[in-house]
Amino acid sequence: MSAPVLKLDDARAPKPAAPSATVVALPAAAKSSPSRVAKTLGAARDWTLTNLVPPLVVLALLLFLWEMICSQPGSALPPPSQVISDTWELLIDPFYDRGGLDKGLFWHLLASLQRVAVGYAIAVVVGVALGVLVGQSAWAMRGLDPIFQVLRTVPPLAWLPLSLAAFRDGQPSAIFVIFITSVWPIIINTAVGIRNIPSDYVNVAKVIRLNGFEYFVKIMLPAAAPYIFTGLRIGVGLSWLAIVAAEMLIGGVGIGFFIWDAWNSSNISDIILALIYVGVVGFILDRVVAFIASAITRGAASA
Repeated sequence: MSAPVLKLDDARAPKPAAPSATVVALPAAAKSSPSRVAKTLGAARDWTLTNLVPPLVVLALLLFLWEMICSQPGSALPPPSQVISDTWELLIDPFYDRGGLDKGLFWHLLASLQRVAVGYAIAVVVGVALGVLVGQSAWAMRGLDPIFQVLRTVPPLAWLPLSLAAFRDGQPSAIFVIFITSVWPIIINTAVGIRNIPSDYVNVAKVIRLNGFEYFVKIMLPAAAPYIFTGLRIGVGLSWLAIVAAEMLIGGVGIGFFIWDAWNSSNISDIILALIYVGVVGFILDRVVAFIASAITRGAASA
């Protein structure tokens, strides 16, 4: 029997190809989003660079110029370094109370703020009420607006002798001066806000038949709130200005009396320190009213 013969075609025949491996592409790892802490730190850094650094730089330059100018021989005002050394006791212990009028700056500021709180609160109630009346009634506007425009031009201290004659006491006299000084911008701005309520709001109130109280709470106050709070911000600033001037004349515990007493004692450094406190407190009062306005009006009345 002959052996099988291997044909050439069979030798050259290709072998079956091995199965090829499939390459599966893995998804790229997603970039991790910045953490909440990193976002907060970034926002704080941006806020600091935008809002805090510029005033600090300007303040440092002003203090440097003040130090250079007032350090010259014959200067009438003390430089910042001398102000700090002269008022060191007031700075480190603003809460001391040795009886009588010998008190730290905290107690003087507190007494002034109490007077401002009472006078300003009365001005808010009266001012908003009269502003609503003038804004709603054409007859009231024609009758009262000229009187308001005349009275608001009277300087605050011009009212003090009249209030002293009427109340015969310094405390209510100072409160009256605060009230009569701060009430005018509240009245005028409230009246403008009431007159500028869109007519669509008034028509809607008529369609749904709101009563007077509902119209006042749901339509009038929200629509006029930006104007009202503008008047409130102006009023609180004028209140703080008026109390300092009034206390210089009525005496007693208060930041105005402290400044006047320091002048009589030739303590210029004490006056400068008190003025710094007055400015800071006034700024805080304005910011508090602005914050309340922004919260209530959702930013419409913020500056």
